[in-house]
Amino acid sequence: MIQATEASADSQRAALNYWGIDGLALAISVGGSMSHGEWVRAREWVELADRTGLHSVWMPEMHFTPGGSTSPLLSLAGLATRTRQIRLATTSLLIPIHNPLRIAEEVASLDHLSRGRLIVGLGRGFRAPLFSAFGIDPSTKRTRFDAALDLMLAAWRGETASLKGSVFEDSRFPSHAEPAIPFQRPHPPLAVAAFGQKGLAQAARRGLPYLASPIETFDQIRENLALHREGIADPNQPGRWVTPIMRTVFISEDSTVCRRVMDALAAEGRGSASGVKLPAVVARAVAAPASERLIVGGLEQVKERLAEYRKSLGMNLLVVRPQIAGADEGQRRASFERLAGDVIPALH
Repeated sequence: MIQATEASADSQRAALNYWGIDGLALAISVGGSMSHGEWVRAREWVELADRTGLHSVWMPEMHFTPGGSTSPLLSLAGLATRTRQIRLATTSLLIPIHNPLRIAEEVASLDHLSRGRLIVGLGRGFRAPLFSAFGIDPSTKRTRFDAALDLMLAAWRGETASLKGSVFEDSRFPSHAEPAIPFQRPHPPLAVAAFGQKGLAQAARRGLPYLASPIETFDQIRENLALHREGIADPNQPGRWVTPIMRTVFISEDSTVCRRVMDALAAEGRGSASGVKLPAVVARAVAAPASERLIVGGLEQVKERLAEYRKSLGMNLLVVRPQIAGADEGQRRASFERLAGDVIPALH
């Protein structure tokens, strides 16, 4: 875990204040809703998290596969009207496949709608059908990511941004757009969901936090954090101090329930990778034993495991998925209450 020296203490405080983190913050992640019933259940979890005082709710962008949202900004806008204080975040807004000027405007609008509660996690995507459907060469995704983010940052700075001469230039789109000024200045907090070394390097070059996914094992996250932090030249950047990690966590003193949950989650992971060609780093994560990425067990067992994440990795934002396979709603609620009420305060 990186320790702050006197010279860096101010930058650390500024980064954590910018993100609204004090000690260890707890957040939830909810996936996409394929039906009205799923949307209602997800909304209920977010409203509970808001009442409980959790830091944020995170939502991924995914297309042509279950478990994500095709339009997370739209979904978060709906949640903004039902909540009062919880921050609203994307885990992986896929900017290489969108018009970046439109995305910059939508982010600015949602930031104003929520009165500065937005966090933007950025991603590139990795599934071949995604790029095929949007008519994009997957080998250009990192170039498109950098170009998109540059255009978005320019719009948020108040500049008149232009697609002309960029990889996004297209006769169907206006080449210029007026500035899109967010509520938060200079813009909402940003993070980058990354797996491989190239993605980590992109995040590090910009000084942005690396958002560790629930698929990665503990050892992979440790390796990636070391690479990411080594690549950040400026210690004043938030990426040096903000460490958000997504985990699947379930607490129960009933070993039978824990085994059922572990088996269901492991099967879920295998199913999500079935029949899909995955990048090597993702395939490595999926092939690892489920126990290396899932935290399932009794209160003390879970507390001990999360304490290791806190101590060894410097985790200060834990993002958990409350909708756990293999458990009923009562068991999920009980687990959530113990995590929020007993575990997190002990690790603060």
